Amino acid sequence: MAPANSGGGTPCACKGIRRCLVCEKFKDKVQLEATESKLVHRFSYNPETGLACGGGAEAPSFPFPGVFLWENFISEEEEQELIRWMDQDVWNQSQSGRRKQDFGPKVNFKKKKVRVCEFNGLPPSSRKLVVRMQREPELSDFRPVEQCNLDYHPERGSAIDPHLDDSWLWGERLVTVNMLSDTTLTMSLERGLPELGLAAEEEEEEVRVAVRLPRRSLVVLRGDARHRWKHAVRREDVQERRVCSTYRELSAEFLPGGQRAAVGATLLDIALSFQGTPI
Repeated sequence: MAPANSGGGTPCACKGIRRCLVCEKFKDKVQLEATESKLVHRFSYNPETGLACGGGAEAPSFPFPGVFLWENFISEEEEQELIRWMDQDVWNQSQSGRRKQDFGPKVNFKKKKVRVCEFNGLPPSSRKLVVRMQREPELSDFRPVEQCNLDYHPERGSAIDPHLDDSWLWGERLVTVNMLSDTTLTMSLERGLPELGLAAEEEEEEVRVAVRLPRRSLVVLRGDARHRWKHAVRREDVQERRVCSTYRELSAEFLPGGQRAAVGATLLDIALSFQGTPI
């Protein structure tokens, strides 16, 4: 069951091609089936070797840089406390069966405009997590300016479609804490990998790399994993309620020396006051 405080109103927030188990009852079945017709080359990410590995001993493998996995980033007690704090706030409906809470500036990515006025910072519960992140060399200079909490429920068919995060406002690293259940982050690349002999001849063909995310782990995407490979969470990989918090840093344009450094400084001051409520 979804939390009682998860936000009311319409039963579904899906638009366009987005879908969940609620709205699929009304959408064209032919259209839905067409979205699943791709030929897929499947690999699994091995965090110990940094390789994307095929299914058998003779299957190819290749380096898959840009993923950093930190298992047991939070304890069971911390997880329970974080979820309790989140569930005290309203969960707003989002697309593809998700619910969300946003702690960040209002952004119009098309017009490249940022509104600071309603932003009041990251939530107090994140202060100790950010300090802990910064003890890891991979994240020593990570200063998040936005946090998005997402709530996934299998009974709603929750998922998030393959996408690349914005790189005009958001910087190099995407940091996500995975809570309540294990899941898989699916990295995908259309048209294959010609350098490995995995060139796709048709548009309906892609390479996928499954990155397993244990419960209470933290994952960082950067480099090719951030800018070249799309990332998604598929419906079949949400078997129990799953909550994640994704933290984003500023791009170079909003940092010292950038064209919008003054705006960036204001955003960081607000974000790192840790006095935020969802906007």
